[in-house]
Order: sequence, then C-alpha cells, then structure tokens
Amino acid sequence: MKPVQVYLVYVLLSACVFRTLSAKDAEPTQEDKDVLVLTESNFDQELKQHSQLLVHFYAPLSGDSLGSILEFAKAASELKEAESDVKLGGVDVAKQKDLAKTLNVTTVPSLRLYLSGEKYNPVYCPVLKSSASIITWLKRRTGPSADLISDLDQLETFIAEDDLVILGLFKDVKEGVVKVFYDVAADVADLPFGVTQRKEIFNKYDTTDDSVLLLRKSKIAEKFEMTSTTVKEDVIHFIRIHEMPLVTEYNGKTSSKILNSVVQSHLVLFIDKAEKGFRQTQRAFKSTAKEFRGKVLFVLIDTGEPRNGRIMEYFHVRKEDAPLVRMVNLTNNFQYQLPSDLLDVQTFADFCESYLQGNAKLKLQSEPVPDGWDKQPVKELVGINFERVAFNHNKNVLILFYAPWSPECRALFPLWEELAEHFSESEDVVVARIDITANDVNLRMADRYPTIKMFPAVYAERVVSYSGERKLEPIVEFVNAERERAKLDKAEEEIERKKYLDAQKAAAKEEL
Repeated sequence: MKPVQVYLVYVLLSACVFRTLSAKDAEPTQEDKDVLVLTESNFDQELKQHSQLLVHFYAPLSGDSLGSILEFAKAASELKEAESDVKLGGVDVAKQKDLAKTLNVTTVPSLRLYLSGEKYNPVYCPVLKSSASIITWLKRRTGPSADLISDLDQLETFIAEDDLVILGLFKDVKEGVVKVFYDVAADVADLPFGVTQRKEIFNKYDTTDDSVLLLRKSKIAEKFEMTSTTVKEDVIHFIRIHEMPLVTEYNGKTSSKILNSVVQSHLVLFIDKAEKGFRQTQRAFKSTAKEFRGKVLFVLIDTGEPRNGRIMEYFHVRKEDAPLVRMVNLTNNFQYQLPSDLLDVQTFADFCESYLQGNAKLKLQSEPVPDGWDKQPVKELVGINFERVAFNHNKNVLILFYAPWSPECRALFPLWEELAEHFSESEDVVVARIDITANDVNLRMADRYPTIKMFPAVYAERVVSYSGERKLEPIVEFVNAERERAKLDKAEEEIERKKYLDAQKAAAKEEL
C-alpha cells in the first residue's frame, strides 16, 4: 500500500473513532416531565436530533410563565404518549441568558417551533395558554386547520361543540380568500373552526358573500365579510375583539381569556349577584358595553362568590364595599375608581369617556401627604401617614373613613369640624378623616362608608368601631368613654412593660 493511501485510511479511521467517542462522551439531555431541559451546551445537539422541536422560553419567577410551564409539560406528556414526531423543550431564560440573547428572545413566556435543525428561522407561535391549544396548533399546521362542514346535520354537531365556534362561509373552499381563513384557524388554536361552501348553510344564515361568523350558543354573535384585500391580522383582531360576550363574568374558566384579551382596558364591576338591585345594574352595565366594544372590556366579579376572594383581595375590595366600579389598565396596572354611587348607563359611559380621554383620576395606594395636613382642626390622612397617626400610643384618634362622592359621607364633614373644635383644647385627642377610595390601609372593616373608628391611646393597636347616632353629643360621649378606658389599660400596659424590661435587664446581668 502506498504511503498516501495509508495516510488516508488512518485519517478516516481516526475520524470514525473520534465520532464514536464523542457520541459516547455526549451526555443525554435531561428531561423534566417529558420536556427537554435545553441549555446553551445542548441546544444545537437537540435541534439536529429532532426535526420538529417546539421550544418554550420562560422565566420561572414570572406569574405568566408559571401557568404556561404546567400546560406545556402536560402537552409534552400527551404528545409523548401519542408517539408524536414533535418534541418539546424548555429554556429558562433567567439561567440561559447567553442562549436567549443569541436567539433574540425578548418576550417570556413565548413559543417557537424549530424545523429541520434551522436555528435562526423558527416558526413563531401565537399565545397558547393551554395544553389543548398547543396540541391543536401543532395538528392544524400539518393537517386541515378547519373542519369541512358538508351538510346541516354536521353543522349542528359542530356548533354544539363549544359555546363559541368560528364558521367560514366561502364559495370556494380551496382557493382564494379562504386561504386567509385557514391561516387564521391555524393560529387561533383555542377555538373550533369550521368551513363550508354548501348553499343550504349560506341560506340558513341569510348570507351570500364570503363571510366569517362567530356563533355563540348556536346563534350569530358577529359577522365579518371577507374581501380580496382581507389579511390574516384583520380577521384575528375581529375574533379576539368579539370572542367574549359584552359582559364577561370572572371565574376559573374565563380568567385566562380576560387577562390575555387584546383589549387592555377593563371596566370591572364588583357586585353581589344576590343583592336586590343587581338586575338593573347589570342591564345598565351591559347596555354601556355595546358602545365601547373594542375599546373597553366589561368584566363582572361576583362579590358573593367565595371563590372570588383572592381576586378581590388583589384589588383591595371588601364584600361590604360592593357595588363599586374600577377601570383597570393592564398595560401599566393603573386603576381608576368610578367617583359615584350612581350606577346607570350615563354614569358608566361618562366614566369610560373620561378615562379614554385621559381625564380619569388615578387610584393610588396612597395620595401624596397634603401640605399642612395637620395644621387644620380636622387632620387630613392618606395611606402614607395613616398608621403613624392612628396608632400613636399617646393620642386618642377619631377617624372618619369616607368616599368623596358619597352624599352620606359629605354630610358628616360639618359634624367633623364641630368635633375637632370641641376637642381643640384636648392634647390627647386627634380628629381626622381619610379618603378610603384613594388610599389603602391595612385594616379590616366590615361596614360600608362612611365608617367611624376610634384608635385609643394604648400600646396595643386597638380599633373601636362607632355605631351610634351621628351627632355631636353621642360621639363626644363615645370618645370620652374610650379615653378613660385607654388610661386604665395603658397603666396596666406600663406595669407589664416595666416587668418585661426588668426581666430583660436581669437576664443580661446573669449572662455577664
């Protein structure tokens, strides 16, 4: 054998040995609940190994990511059980910052489908919030994205499939504008899509043109006419704007759709559905919603439903506060409270217009401390200085919690001035008030506003509610009685505090 031939054989054998050793040395990628744990060191390897790799980019501490992690893992298990060609992998962008930067990942959570090992040209997935929608999206990419409806019987079966279904009526279901519809169906994976060209179905819905129908509980909710200039984004926007009813009640089934709505301004009505005036308020709320469809999403939260306790806690709304209305901007989490106890069409509409024009008053956790807040007879409290004033163990503090738009609250303002004047010579008494609609306080109150509470001059953070007549004399008697009680209680507290301090000093001496 010639030297050159020997050299070539040696090189080829070396390459084979190297590849064999490399394959043995490469550690298998770990999986977490059937999801590949992707890192910068194994990402390229897994791309080559899987012709279809759906990757979930997430930040584990993000609230949005937590739900998507669970649903993604559920989808991975279902696909594995079905022996699908699609493999699912996850990238923790908090740990894999360099990989996220290389792949230009700017939004989490997000999904990308990598095909045939192509690293820099993935298919960007729409927002998919459930395992079912993830699997549906994958299926619609390879198969038909909409069910072909061939007769009225099949139509009845299709529209009974869900509360809301999307039906495309097209003269040609193979070519032309129907392709836009198929593209929409592929991306909107959380809703059932059907398509037909049957004349009897066109007649059933009194339609002659190519159209997309939103059918809610078998009835036409909205209609979109397709033209040669229609693009996918137009139809998706139409569906997302109209997919929810005029007023959507918050619950476990609707919460995800509400939070992920394309409409980012939400008018939220907190109301007990069992209360006497509910039907009238609901009708006014729904009637107003028609005027602001696409600009404001109208949401109802039943304060009488125990399962809504957490969402009410988030908004700092008590059951006793209802009914009340808040505008919530999801882009910046700002809130605006309806400045009225009147809940009718005109009030709702005026508030929406004021908000959309940028004139609504922002609801803050605390208003700024007013200049000279303690210079007037009645002290003006806000969230920032509330606890410092209310729980001062040297002062007996009488506080009016009020809503500025309430006539019942405003009627007490002159009385509060009288009380402040009455106690003006008493150094241990403070008369104050706080706009509770603009300032959050860490205090549980069981009454609607106006609410009157006494904070006695003791070390324990004691709160005493006043429920008597709202007149000068009975309130003065109440304050004086609490002052005397506070003196006795504080004297006992002083004795206990002295015992405690003496015991601490004795223990310190023993250690020395």
